[in-house]
Amino acid sequence: MARVKRGVTSHAKHKKVLKAAKGYYGRRKNTIRIAKQAVEKGMQYAYRDRKNKKRTFRALWIQRLNAAVREHGLTYSRFINALAVSGIVVDRKALSELAIHEPAAFAAVVEKAKAAIPAQPEKKAA
Repeated sequence: MARVKRGVTSHAKHKKVLKAAKGYYGRRKNTIRIAKQAVEKGMQYAYRDRKNKKRTFRALWIQRLNAAVREHGLTYSRFINALAVSGIVVDRKALSELAIHEPAAFAAVVEKAKAAIPAQPEKKAA
C-alpha cells in the first residue's frame, strides 16, 4: 500500500486560514501560526457580537421610542404598557421606524394607546 503524503491537505488548510486573515496587520496575515490564533479569536468575537448586535439594536429602538413618545407627553414605560392594554401588537423596531419616517402615523398610534389607559390622578404636593 502506498503511503499517504499530507502536504496537499496541510496546504489547503493553511490557505483557508490565511484567506480568513486577509487584511490583518503585520505577521497576523502571513505567518500561519499567528494567523491561526488571530482568526480563531476573530471567530470568537464574531460569534459573541452576533448576539450583542441584537441587544444593541433593541436598546437603540427603545431610546428612539422614548424620545418620540416624550414629545406626546408619555414615557417609554407608560407607552409600552398602554400598547399592551389597548391590544396593539407592534414590535419596537417597527414603532421606531414609524416614529422616524411617519410621524403622523406614529402620533395616531400614541393617541390610540393613550385612550386605552385611564387618566393618572394628580399628585398632591406635600
